[in-house]
Amino acid sequence: MRTVHEVSKLTGVSIRTLHYYDRIGLLHPTETTLSGYRLYDDTALERLQCILLFRELQFPLKEIKRILDSPNFDRNRALDQQIALLELRKERLGELIDLAREIRRTGVKKLDFTAFDTKKLEEYAQQAKENWGNTEAYQEYEEKSRGKSKDEVQERNRGLMELFQGFAKLSDQTPDSAAVQEQVKKLQMYITEHFYTCTKEILRGLGTMYGTGGEMTENIDRASQIGTAKFAAEAIRIYCS
Repeated sequence: MRTVHEVSKLTGVSIRTLHYYDRIGLLHPTETTLSGYRLYDDTALERLQCILLFRELQFPLKEIKRILDSPNFDRNRALDQQIALLELRKERLGELIDLAREIRRTGVKKLDFTAFDTKKLEEYAQQAKENWGNTEAYQEYEEKSRGKSKDEVQERNRGLMELFQGFAKLSDQTPDSAAVQEQVKKLQMYITEHFYTCTKEILRGLGTMYGTGGEMTENIDRASQIGTAKFAAEAIRIYCS
């Protein structure tokens, strides 16, 4: 058994935070002595490890509690998911480090933020509303977007761009290869989960937009590498045939 002071020293979590976790039911001490001292065993510390990993991934405390208290909670599966998310974050940080080093090396004064320009995304949304605002797909998009913060919207869009980065990594293969076609399926599922039900008909239309050479093509290529948008468009065309 470890006291709250020992757990704080071991984990770097403040005593105040441990008290708060106890108060909200996220992490109860294993025992509380007659004198009111909180004591934690190894099982409690394992739960704390899970909590800290989820916090590192910016999960809200209420969501962490819901996950850990679920009767279907599988620690090994959760760890697999955490590892995958941490690897994505590591990859993202690596890209940012490379960008910073390149700026340092070349002394670039003017930076291009077009790929992350939320104004462009808002323009796309407005254009989509004008083109198909009365359709069920757009109404579903509006529903899934309602109440989302700016950070949540940006995170959703980053996830979409990461899928195109996946296409870039597969560009040494042919668009009809199994791996590339699986990537198209992931894209379809992601759009369905986060935007609207992406039927093959809708996906085919999106593929055409990706490969036409306009701003969407440029943004996809800028977020990954030149040629990715047209490569993805051809893979989508094959997938939908």
